[in-house]
Amino acid sequence: MADKYSKISEILEGKLTGKKVKLRGWVHRNRSSGGLAFVVVRDGTGVVQCAVKKDAVSEKSFKDASEVYVESSVKVEGTVKEDKRAPGGFEVSATDFSTIYRGEAFPIAKDKSTEFLLDTRHLWLRSQKLTATMKARDYIVHYLREFFEKREFMEFAPPIITKAGCEGGSTLFPIRYFDDEAYLTQSGQLYAEVFIYTYPLVYILAPSFRMEPSRTVKHLAEYWHLEPEMAWYDHEMNMKLQEEMTEYVCQKMVKNHAELLEQCGRKPDELAKVKAPFPRMSYDDAVDLLQKKGLKFKGQKDFGADEEDTLTKELDKPLIVHSYPKKVKSFYMREKPDEPGRVLCNDLLAPGGHGELIGGSERIWELDELLKRMKEEKLDIKDYQWYVDLRKYGSVPHSGFGLGIERLVKWMLNLEHIRDAIPFPRVINRVYP
Repeated sequence: MADKYSKISEILEGKLTGKKVKLRGWVHRNRSSGGLAFVVVRDGTGVVQCAVKKDAVSEKSFKDASEVYVESSVKVEGTVKEDKRAPGGFEVSATDFSTIYRGEAFPIAKDKSTEFLLDTRHLWLRSQKLTATMKARDYIVHYLREFFEKREFMEFAPPIITKAGCEGGSTLFPIRYFDDEAYLTQSGQLYAEVFIYTYPLVYILAPSFRMEPSRTVKHLAEYWHLEPEMAWYDHEMNMKLQEEMTEYVCQKMVKNHAELLEQCGRKPDELAKVKAPFPRMSYDDAVDLLQKKGLKFKGQKDFGADEEDTLTKELDKPLIVHSYPKKVKSFYMREKPDEPGRVLCNDLLAPGGHGELIGGSERIWELDELLKRMKEEKLDIKDYQWYVDLRKYGSVPHSGFGLGIERLVKWMLNLEHIRDAIPFPRVINRVYP
C-alpha cells in the first residue's frame, strides 16, 4: 500500500493504473444498489469513481459508502483500473472506505436559481465549473506576474484607504476614518507614480473599488487591479507593452492549460490567435464606424456596452482605441501635443463584446500642465498636494495602464458574467456572503 495519499489527477493521467492507492477528499456524487456502491470522489485535482463492493470491504466500510451524503469528507483505499464507462476513464476498486465527516444533506441540487447559488456561494465554489475557473484565474495571474518579472518590474503595495479619487468623485466609496472621512481606493495608479522615482518599472496587484450603480455583466464594485507604471515610457511604448502582456498570458494558457480552457468553455485555438500587434483605431474613426453600422452615437463621451460590442464582435483579437477627447478621460492624462483636446490614452477592448480590459495613458509630467488640468476639473489641490510634488522634484515622462483581472478572466474563459471570475462577487445588490 502506498505510504502517502495520491492525487486524483495522477490517476486520470494514467500514472497509477494497476497500483494500490490511498485517496482523501469529498463525495461528488453517489449511488448504491444491492451489494455495490459507486462513490465519485473529488480532491481538488479531479474526480474519480470508487466502486465499493459489499463482499470486498468490511461491513462498516460498505455502510459508510452506502450512507454518505454529497460533500461528506471521506478516505478510500483500493486499486486503480482503467474503465471507459467511469468518469475520466478510470475507477478505484475499493478495499477500504471510511467517512471522516458525514454532515448534513447538501443543500445545492440541480436547477437552483442564480440568486440561490449566489446566496450559497461559499458552498457553490465547490462546483466543478467554478473550481476550474478559479484554477484558470490562478494560472492567469501567475503568468501576468511572470511577464513583469521577466522584464525586471518590481511589485509594490499601495494603500487601500485614501483621501483622493483617481477616476472621479462620483464612484468613490466613502468610509469613516477615525475623526475624518476617507475613501476606498479606485486605483493605486497615483501611488505607483510615486515609486517610479525610486525604481523605473513597477506594478501593483491589489483590490480597487468603484461605486458604479451598474448591473451589467462586466461590472463589479470590488475587483483586482493590475497597474504597471513605467518611467521614460511614451504612449506608443505603453500600448506595445499592453499588447505583449496580453499575448503572453494567452499563449501561456493555450500551451500549458488547453484542457482547462476547454473545461471553462473557451476553445484554445481561439486564444491561440491572440498575437501582437493588435488592430488600432482612433476614437474619431471608431465613432465614424459606429455611425456607419447604424448606432446613434454622436461622440464626446465614453463607449458603452453596445458600442464596444459593435466595434469588436467581428474580431478574433483585441482592439486598441486611442486618442479620446480630453473631456471624457481622467485629469492625469497628457494632452496630445499635435492635437489639442485629445489625450495620449487608449482602451484595449476584448473581442466578442467582452468589453474594455485595459485603460492606459501617458501621464501629465510637467507641473504647469497638471495644475491647469486640475483647475479645469475643479479638483482640490490640497487633497493632491503630494501628487503635485512629484512634478516639482525630478519629474520625467512616464506612462502606465490598469487591467481589470476579472474582466481578463471573463474574456479568456468566455464566461457569461463577470461575477464568476471572482470567488465572492460584490455587485450593486450583493455583499453577502
